[in-house]
Amino acid sequence: METEGSHSLSSRKLLDFVAPEGVRLEYKRRSTVFSQGDPADSVFYILKGRIKVTVVSKEGKRAIVALLDSGSFFGEGCLAGQPRRMASASAGSDCLLLKVEKKAIVRLLQEQPEFSALFVSFLLARNIRYEEDLVDQLFNSGEKRLARILLLLSRFGKEGKPERIVPRISQEDLAHMVGTTRARVSHFMNKFRALGFIDYNGGLEIHSSLLSVVLHD
Repeated sequence: METEGSHSLSSRKLLDFVAPEGVRLEYKRRSTVFSQGDPADSVFYILKGRIKVTVVSKEGKRAIVALLDSGSFFGEGCLAGQPRRMASASAGSDCLLLKVEKKAIVRLLQEQPEFSALFVSFLLARNIRYEEDLVDQLFNSGEKRLARILLLLSRFGKEGKPERIVPRISQEDLAHMVGTTRARVSHFMNKFRALGFIDYNGGLEIHSSLLSVVLHD
């Protein structure tokens, strides 16, 4: 499960390139940006808010594959020739997005070397995160996966002070992200709280000591 932090220097530079090409759109929390199977004809940039990316299998099983914050692109699969959206995107909070048509992004990639280099770096960083998520799913327990996701949501290890208060997220969503049941997530969360790794003080507060769960063999 991927999470991404807020604006970095590179994301602001990317925004400088795409802003004149895009249309700003507002979405209320829980509203749909696009659905799995829709035509893939544009790329989105998050100016403000959080986007939830989900996939539903043919059997109806749902998984949250990414939670993306401001400064992130999504929907870029269209640039790789995907004719249809492979996932759904919805607003995890009130959002302000920049929608850029595929042809505009392609033109920038062809005509602007700086934009091309920055955008490729963004894609490579995302690919690395996907690889980390896959290893996490294959080899780690549900408890470790949940601990890692909570640390990512708190931006642990990012530049600057981590956000210890995690934005509002339900245990059901956490279960979809971890790949387990809501009951198991509740069990692990109660355990983390009893051990002093997390607190509920007007929000979910993550302590750096939670890292011990991830590092423990």
